Amino acid sequence: MGIPAIQKARIGAYIFRQRLSGNSRFPLVLMLEPLFRCNLKCKGCGKIDYPEEILKKMMTPAECVDAAEECGAPVVSVAGGEPLLHPQIADIAQGLIARRKFVYLCTNALLVEKRIREFEPSPYLTFNIHVDGLRERHDDRVCRKGVFDRAMSAIRLLKSRGFRVTTNTTFFRGDTGEKAGKLFDVLVSLRVEAMTIASAFNYENASDQEGFFTRDEAIGLFRSIFRSAGGRGWRFNHSRLYLDFLSGNQEYKCTPWGNPTRNIFGWQRPCYLLCDGYEATFKDLMEKTDWSMYGMGKDPRCTNCMLHCGFEPTAVMDSAQHPLKAMKVYLRGLNGKGPATSKRRTGG
Repeated sequence: MGIPAIQKARIGAYIFRQRLSGNSRFPLVLMLEPLFRCNLKCKGCGKIDYPEEILKKMMTPAECVDAAEECGAPVVSVAGGEPLLHPQIADIAQGLIARRKFVYLCTNALLVEKRIREFEPSPYLTFNIHVDGLRERHDDRVCRKGVFDRAMSAIRLLKSRGFRVTTNTTFFRGDTGEKAGKLFDVLVSLRVEAMTIASAFNYENASDQEGFFTRDEAIGLFRSIFRSAGGRGWRFNHSRLYLDFLSGNQEYKCTPWGNPTRNIFGWQRPCYLLCDGYEATFKDLMEKTDWSMYGMGKDPRCTNCMLHCGFEPTAVMDSAQHPLKAMKVYLRGLNGKGPATSKRRTGG
């Protein structure tokens, strides 16, 4: 897998300490959204449909660092909106790195060349570049020509300056295993560290409501991808059991508290994808949220969700509790086989 050894070790030690203390609910990744403003209006996005007065608001560096300290997660995914539009984003990243948080700065890459000098390479900092297909497909999804080429240029620039670089690809209807494979081959040729993959979540306010997969359709796509992965050097930024879940070989419930979200409104309930209100503190989020209300079979919004922000924590905990199972899947490899178990899954 594409996750560095130091990061695996730190996360493993963190999980061990939490389990030793008897804590059954704890976060692995903080989803930090210091602003909602973006310089793109992507077809499948449901994150930027706010009035101008909201889009002008931003979290301060101190608020961002305090949120990371408050929840204690070892990894912080800085999203939005477009984080590089935040005038103090470098200060935010540096503040998190100083506290030994592994920071994934999620960006469409349009401002990388302009702002790269504000950052310094670090094993704790990764630029996570959004790439949703090859040139024509990506530019269509983000509704602007030339964005794919600028993303490729940004990856080359970041790699030449010694930065860690990963990518984040979201799949929609029309994507196929063959097309995904061609994209991954390009990304491997650019020496990206690892790739994050996901089936798009059906945001109610996204402009394209026809582009979302059902769960069984998503499983079919991922099985197709993994069948052709052998020997092509693809490295995914996921646990092996999560990838096996995407293939339909694991029956997992969502762990919504595993990747809690903090943004300009507060702590979002219950997860990064759904918004049923906010809490003022992380403690209130954990204690006042009725977690039993969410998951496949409980909330219709969760029906087709397979997103890593909910299911990766489940897979990581399964790996920690059943290392032999994880090893068997690792040795077996991603074969893209197995029954599509989605019809038998229940929420959690």
